[in-house]
Amino acid sequence: MLHVFGELKVRPIAVWPAITEASHILRRVVGGQSALLEILVRTTVRIAQLDRDDVPRIRELMAKYRDLPMDLADAAIVRVAERERINRVFTLDQKDFRIYRPARIGHFVLLPPMIHPA
Repeated sequence: MLHVFGELKVRPIAVWPAITEASHILRRVVGGQSALLEILVRTTVRIAQLDRDDVPRIRELMAKYRDLPMDLADAAIVRVAERERINRVFTLDQKDFRIYRPARIGHFVLLPPMIHPA
């Protein structure tokens, strides 16, 4: 995963709700949570701030995509992408991110590119 970040030409951005979700998923992988934190320490990942002003849009997004449903981590990613006009997203949840349509962006370019088995 570190090689994906190394190939980027821009500084990657993360949000705490997504980091928390990733940590939860990695809890059963030996060394998984530690590796996640190591990525945050050793790479140039910037952690985007979310504040009270972001909550109405996050709520709106979660309501709009409630049929998926959209969780807080995804809504925070979409909100920051909209706010900072970012169209590339690193996610393992590519199914939902193919559906989301962020304001002023249209659709996301997803990383890593999907590898389809032969």
